[in-house]
Order: sequence, then structure tokens, then C-alpha cells
Amino acid sequence: MCRSIKTLYNYEPPASEQEIRDAALQFVRKISGFTKPSQVNEDAFNRAVDAITAVSADLLASLETKAAPRNRAEEVTRARARAARRYSINSNETMNHKA
Repeated sequence: MCRSIKTLYNYEPPASEQEIRDAALQFVRKISGFTKPSQVNEDAFNRAVDAITAVSADLLASLETKAAPRNRAEEVTRARARAARRYSINSNETMNHKA
């Protein structure tokens, strides 16, 4: 899974159209291998982003859960803490291996 694609379901406030489109764009970039398609492939690339955006929005609107919505600010704080732990561990291991 592409690390840039984030879970969009069951958040308060709900995912915006832009967030859904950004996830679709990352998905199309990942499966096509293009960060920016050539002119000859641009229409197909953009159609794919549009189609995946629409399907994703429909999916998110159709899903049901009894779980309480997650708080975006709390999730960001947790993700930053995980990243800090991961990167501080990796940098310490790197330093230890160089010595």
C-alpha cells in the first residue's frame, strides 16, 4: 500500500472531496508508475483519477459502522509520535552500525 494514501473512513469531520481525490491520485500514480503522465497518457490518467475518486466517494458514503468516529487531530498526534519513535530508533541503529 502506498504510504501516502491514508484511511479516510470514519473520521470526524468526514473526508473532504479533495482528500478523496488526493488518495485517488496517489493510487493512480502508484499503479501507473507515473508521477506526471506524458501528454499522450494524460487523458487516460485523469479519467482514472476521476473514476477512482467517484467510486471511493460512493464507497465511503455507503459504509456503515457502530464505532465512534475517530478524531483527526488525535490521529495526527499518534502518527507523529509513531514516526518519531521509528525514525529515532532507525537513526540510533544507523549510528551504532557505523561505529
